[in-house]
Amino acid sequence: MAGQGGNSAGLPAEISVQQAYEKYQQGTLLLDVRTQPEWDEYHAPNAILIPLDELPNRLSELPKDAEIVVICRSGNRSAVATDILRQNGFNATSVAGGMNAWRAAGYPVTP
Repeated sequence: MAGQGGNSAGLPAEISVQQAYEKYQQGTLLLDVRTQPEWDEYHAPNAILIPLDELPNRLSELPKDAEIVVICRSGNRSAVATDILRQNGFNATSVAGGMNAWRAAGYPVTP
C-alpha cells in the first residue's frame, strides 16, 4: 500500500485531482511517471517526466526537501511511485485518477 514508511510528513498517500491542481498552481513539483510516448501525447505544463521503470535509478534528480505530487494515466503507477519515493525519504503523494482525471477536469495540458 502506498504511503508506508519514508518521509510522508503527514501527507495522505493519495489526493484528488482538484487538490493536486491547487498544489500545482502553488508551485508544487508535479512528477509524471508515465512513459515517454504518453508524455509526448500530452502532459501538464512544467511537470517533470521520470517514467516509473526509471524512477529507482533517478531519485537523485528529485528534491527531498519539497513536496512531490505524482501523476500517471489513471493513478496506479503513481501510487507505486509514491510508495517508492516515500520509502526513500521523499515527501510524495499520488493523484487519484491521474492524467485522465486531470484532462476531464479541464486542467491545462501541453500536446
